[in-house]
Amino acid sequence: MIIINSTLSIPESEISFSTSRSSGPGGQHVNTASTKVTLIFNVDDSATLSPNQKYRIKSVLSGRINLSGELRLSAEEHRSQYRNRQEVVERFRKMITEAVKPPKKRKKTRIPHGSKLRRLDSKKKKAEKKKNRSRPDY
Repeated sequence: MIIINSTLSIPESEISFSTSRSSGPGGQHVNTASTKVTLIFNVDDSATLSPNQKYRIKSVLSGRINLSGELRLSAEEHRSQYRNRQEVVERFRKMITEAVKPPKKRKKTRIPHGSKLRRLDSKKKKAEKKKNRSRPDY
């Protein structure tokens, strides 16, 4: 069970892991052991996510989800498969936490009076400068 926040936790049965040969550190060990770990999570088929959460995840992580609705994350930084698995699960947890977090509502603010005055003052100066470039009236 991967705990995302106090209200959401994703069972490991919905997540699949695959391993392959890594290109990271490890010397000759890298050529023989499958230390790269890929996490695959199908957002569409998840039973624990609500439709609203699925929509939020799909919109926020749209660049990371493929056409079949799978979110794929890989880790190959460490020499051991176990540490790479921990790394990819932690990244998945952080990513989903940020995605399901509701966006902040925008507070309407007014333009400060000083800003308005500075803008109008600069407009007057530009107008005066351009007026001085014209031919004088005789």
